[in-house]
Amino acid sequence: MKLYLISDNIDTKMGMRLAGIDGVVAHGEEEVSSALDEAMEKKDVGIILMTTIAVNACRERVMRYKLERPTPLIVEIPDRHLTSDVTAAVAQYMREAVGI
Repeated sequence: MKLYLISDNIDTKMGMRLAGIDGVVAHGEEEVSSALDEAMEKKDVGIILMTTIAVNACRERVMRYKLERPTPLIVEIPDRHLTSDVTAAVAQYMREAVGI
């Protein structure tokens, strides 16, 4: 199984590419949603990495996939500016998934 990146910036994409992880750069809700839908259909992708800004562009779609589909796993990673609190994102996911 492979990892796949959906990023809002080329720097993150290039860094991940150096580690052997392929991906796309997408901006805005429509582009990110389309990239996510395509990534979810790739049979060889086991984990989708998404920068925080990309997740925020289509958070409801991301959460729906997380709750409804067992694979691939979607993991939010901090963007290059560290503008988010990943712990809060995990806590929100747990509240929605478990109801606590």
